[in-house]
Amino acid sequence: MKMRKFFAVVFLMMAGIQVIWAQKMILHMSDNQKFEYEISKIDSITFVEEEQINGGTHGVLDGHEWVDLGLPSGTLWATCNVGANTPDEYGDYFAWGETTPKEVYNWSTYKWMNNGMSSWSQVNKYTRADGQTDGCWYDGYGTFIGDGLTELLPEDDAATVNWGTEWQMPSLDQCKELINKNYTSLEYVPNNEGWIGFKITSKTNGNSIFLPTAGFYKDANLRSCNIYMSFWSRSTYITNFAYDLFASGITGNNWSSDERYHGLSVRPVRKK
Repeated sequence: MKMRKFFAVVFLMMAGIQVIWAQKMILHMSDNQKFEYEISKIDSITFVEEEQINGGTHGVLDGHEWVDLGLPSGTLWATCNVGANTPDEYGDYFAWGETTPKEVYNWSTYKWMNNGMSSWSQVNKYTRADGQTDGCWYDGYGTFIGDGLTELLPEDDAATVNWGTEWQMPSLDQCKELINKNYTSLEYVPNNEGWIGFKITSKTNGNSIFLPTAGFYKDANLRSCNIYMSFWSRSTYITNFAYDLFASGITGNNWSSDERYHGLSVRPVRKK
């Protein structure tokens, strides 16, 4: 471990980053900000590889492609789902707050449940003061005793864990922005192989992404495939529900919410 840190410090000195021995590392940013880190707490340093193309409106980061849709927030959206190799592949399905796919999706198999329980009221992480006093995040007097977490931590984010620290699942606000008619248009289209999905096109720069109608998993069954799409956000609604981006050819597009144990697709965004 000490040798690992020694080489990291030497590299940083060669790169022009100031190091104060046995004290801290100071990163001097181009916008004149400074960030300080204690050397003793640094385990390793990772440098990501990124390629930008088409004038920076598209790029590849750690092997995953992103697109700039000219959105006000500057959010850069990935072109594929987690587990997919092309935009129209469905990819993997995840329960909210889980980072690996599985065979059966229900409360009894959900990661964040009290041991041996199978009821929504026994969710034990990402619990918020939502007034559901039957839940274990309230005591017998109706007082909230949960953790109050409303957004996924990196270790529970399927995008971050599977694609790397520069990626994450979108927030509710980012989902709303993506389908805001002031910024994008949405078209219900099949791809060349007959799979159905939604093409979302920027009204600012004409770039687009394709979101397949991958449906969702409940128990061991894939449901509503080729009927509607639903992609998790990283934001909770109430404790047992999380927000998602939803669209179908019948009802149009909107943000919605699903029970956290459902298996939904994940479309990452670049961390800001």
